[in-house]
Amino acid sequence: MGQKANPIGNRLGIIRGWDSNWYGNKKDFAGKLIEDNKIRTYLNARINKGGISKIVIERTLNKLIVTIHTSKPGIIIGKGGGEVDRIKEELKKLTSNEDVQINILEIRRPEIDANIVADTIARQIENRINYKRAVKMAIASALRMGAEGIKVKVSGRLGGAEIARTEEIKQGRTPLHTFRMDIDYANVFALTVYGKIGIKVWICKGEVLSKRDLNPNFIGGGKEGGTERREERRDDRRGGERRDDRRGGGGGQRRGERKGQ
Repeated sequence: MGQKANPIGNRLGIIRGWDSNWYGNKKDFAGKLIEDNKIRTYLNARINKGGISKIVIERTLNKLIVTIHTSKPGIIIGKGGGEVDRIKEELKKLTSNEDVQINILEIRRPEIDANIVADTIARQIENRINYKRAVKMAIASALRMGAEGIKVKVSGRLGGAEIARTEEIKQGRTPLHTFRMDIDYANVFALTVYGKIGIKVWICKGEVLSKRDLNPNFIGGGKEGGTERREERRDDRRGGERRDDRRGGGGGQRRGERKGQ
């Protein structure tokens, strides 16, 4: 039943780290959790077109560190860093925490980040671009950037149809049962005139064979080594030479010998 579980939650502690990094005791755990949710909701609404992939929140004794992973750092930083300072002041009011630090990490390959891909498709559907075209363009660019497989599911009143339906387009492989597979997942919706259209994206970035750093701010593909080793294994399994022996002269000689006898 692998398709029923969230691929990110399923891999926590195996090849993925948590997006909130802090310790809370019984008294303040719930409060901190709600505060984290408020910060994320606020930042996603505040920086609407900033290409945000994820927001990592870390807490030390009196300090709050917010790391924004984005494909467009220029929009968030603003002219001379003015925008960041404004966001910092707003977060201080929101969290009633005086010491707030904001870090911005740029995503080098936004084409293989599920959140950004889903968001791009949603914006295109909202701008009345045909959903099939938007999905196919996203799939093509993801595979071009080195993704091993991608699956996109769109559901709702597609193209303004009266009856809602679900359509799925996939290319490559996305094995959800293999926990070593680095699968990124996102669930976003587009608000159209006809109603909401849900968009789910699964992107397979390859196999993680070495022990991965579970720090959520760790940026690493770990793909190259994985694919090479897997290809080697496939070749071993095929055993090209042995197969040739079986098919080729060996069998023929035996038949010939039998005839001769």
